[in-house]
Amino acid sequence: MTVLYKLETFEGPLDLLLHLIDKAEIDIQDIPVSEITEQYMEYLRNMQELELEITSEFLVMAATLLSIKSKMLLPKPPVIEIDDFEYYEEDDYDPRAELVQRLIEYRKIKSIASQLMDMESERSLIFTKEPDDLAPFVPSQVDNTLIGLHASDLIAAFRKALGKAARRSSYAKITRDEISVKDRIRDVSAALRRTGKGGRLRFSSLLDDSMARHEIVATFLAILELMKMKAILCYQEKLFDDIVMEWRGAEDFDGLQTAEIDY
Repeated sequence: MTVLYKLETFEGPLDLLLHLIDKAEIDIQDIPVSEITEQYMEYLRNMQELELEITSEFLVMAATLLSIKSKMLLPKPPVIEIDDFEYYEEDDYDPRAELVQRLIEYRKIKSIASQLMDMESERSLIFTKEPDDLAPFVPSQVDNTLIGLHASDLIAAFRKALGKAARRSSYAKITRDEISVKDRIRDVSAALRRTGKGGRLRFSSLLDDSMARHEIVATFLAILELMKMKAILCYQEKLFDDIVMEWRGAEDFDGLQTAEIDY
């Protein structure tokens, strides 16, 4: 009856030794060299019976184990007496120390390699896409001119004007002249109509450093009403520039002014 052996594949002699140590459940710091050597040689004999190629690394490790085994069988050196009261004894040398250190380092490297393989396996489940070239969609010339501004742009300009007014030194006034939004609409539209159809005025030109807060608010609301009545067109020549108001030349603007304005 023929007996078949099924041998595991090991990456090297250290891998085989770790397998034998773990299988025997022994402490790597206190290896029973005699027992491990017999198991190691038995493995090599099985490889020879199966006509498997035994690399030189396995043979070198076999010779190392036999050498360690023979050293451990030798008696310890005798105690040397020096003078009458002092004694000198050689330090105990463990022939297994070098092999144990190699096994510990190999176990660390093997553990790290296993972690890297797990990370590679997890990363292989992630698929990425190369970035697309969006250069053909970028316009050759970028026009920063903004036509038909939103009311939020005027609000930003209004806040900027209020900030300038807040930084100025103000004095308490006993009386002040009240100005209505309708009056301010009349003033702004008159200034624009004097420029003619298509005439332009900058928003900052309507503001004066001496203007009070309520006058700035009335001017801002007047411009909003003129935009609502489509009497003016507001835009910026470039980003963050002053807002430009353009008179659209409404023919029946006097009639539009009679519309109800709840202020």
